[in-house]
Amino acid sequence: MSPNPLSHFPPFPDPPAPIADYLAELATAESVVDGPPPWDIGALPAELLAPLPAWLDAVCRWLNRTYAWQPHHVIPPCWIEHEQLPYEIAAFAFARIEAYSDAGSVIVWHEQYDRFITRMNTALGKTGDDCRVGKHDARPARFALSAWPRRPDLAAEQPSATCLTEELA
Repeated sequence: MSPNPLSHFPPFPDPPAPIADYLAELATAESVVDGPPPWDIGALPAELLAPLPAWLDAVCRWLNRTYAWQPHHVIPPCWIEHEQLPYEIAAFAFARIEAYSDAGSVIVWHEQYDRFITRMNTALGKTGDDCRVGKHDARPARFALSAWPRRPDLAAEQPSATCLTEELA
């Protein structure tokens, strides 16, 4: 008897234990957890954020091995250096965990893959090809963000926007 031809497919990476526990707690009807959703990486506390980079990297490797049959489908190894991609990848990874509880949702998740690829390629722009072969440069839009004019009339209302401009300059 020949081996099963489906036995070589690797499983989707399990989320780290702290994240799995957090998801389980959020899912219970009696949950007292009042925290952010785990895909909102900018709002996560340090103990939940710490294990995410390694897991998301494993998710990227799994997505590349499983789905990236065309060059523009490849998530570049510098994904974490592109501010938008960690958010996109986290949301997509958590959506997959939830989707695989229902066959119809799995179909929707696979349809979302095309949208994810489109958003990723939009975020990468012309640098995507270089990034995919390990030639990452700093954010190309940095000059435009640092040129954003200060508006004294808005500075008090939007301190985070001012801080972001200063960080990226």
